[in-house]
Amino acid sequence: MNKRVLLVIQIVLGLAVAIALVRAMDSRQSLAQTQTPEDPLYVKAATAKRMSLAFNGVVADWYWMRSLQYVGGKIVAFKDTHEGRFGNLGDLDLRLLPSLLGMSTTLDPQFLAPYEYGAAVLPEINPDYATRLLESGVAANPSEWRLYQHLGYVYWQRHEYQKASEVYAAGAKIPGAPVWMAALSARMKAEGGSRDAAREMYRHLYESSTDPTVKDMVNKQVMRLDSLDERDEIRNVLNAFKAKNGRCVSSWREVANELRAVRLILDPKTGAPLDPSETTYELIKNGCDVGLDVNTTVPFR
Repeated sequence: MNKRVLLVIQIVLGLAVAIALVRAMDSRQSLAQTQTPEDPLYVKAATAKRMSLAFNGVVADWYWMRSLQYVGGKIVAFKDTHEGRFGNLGDLDLRLLPSLLGMSTTLDPQFLAPYEYGAAVLPEINPDYATRLLESGVAANPSEWRLYQHLGYVYWQRHEYQKASEVYAAGAKIPGAPVWMAALSARMKAEGGSRDAAREMYRHLYESSTDPTVKDMVNKQVMRLDSLDERDEIRNVLNAFKAKNGRCVSSWREVANELRAVRLILDPKTGAPLDPSETTYELIKNGCDVGLDVNTTVPFR
């Protein structure tokens, strides 16, 4: 049997195994969707890599698409049971997502999209796995500065600002890395926990991503930061009123002028200040403090 025939046989067998693996996973997922608890994955990453032979890239793409479908399906299901409201990924049960992304990157370590997606969504779900995933991505792709950016983001999410600074500094040395990588390294060291640092982090994450789920997550987190700033301003107004009058406000209209003076937008009917989602803030603690309304789309955390 000549080499050409052997090669053809190998290709046919490889395709057959890859197709069989994909069909098996399709069948498994359909079954899992009808069950309340989520089962572990049908095969481990190392096993899938052996089974897919020379078609690792094809199967890696399949797991990547399944990751996106998995998250999308969870979001739709959550909205269906929560009157269309969805705050952040931490509200979802995404226990299989780390394994799905891990399968994709094990099969094809140079496939960058799963690493980038994992950096954006996994810190809320499984921060330890997010760190391991991105560290493995950097190890497999040491010349990809974007992976250093995403690993730095994961460490920042974990409040490990010194480690984030070190990762950004290492990434800044890679040819082609933007100058802001070095600047962000310095900022992480000086003021890693500040809201301004968070805004810069989210801005770069938004600009570097093409995934709509990630962009939506970033937009909501920026809304949360803006709301935190607004609530600080509102608390200053409420505290000043209490200091002057010896009591807390009974309605927003009592401090409407003061709220306008700090450039807050007010609801014309109630005088209540509007949050970044254009939902009114609530007076809480008998008018002594401010909180988010339950109908807001601003994340609570």
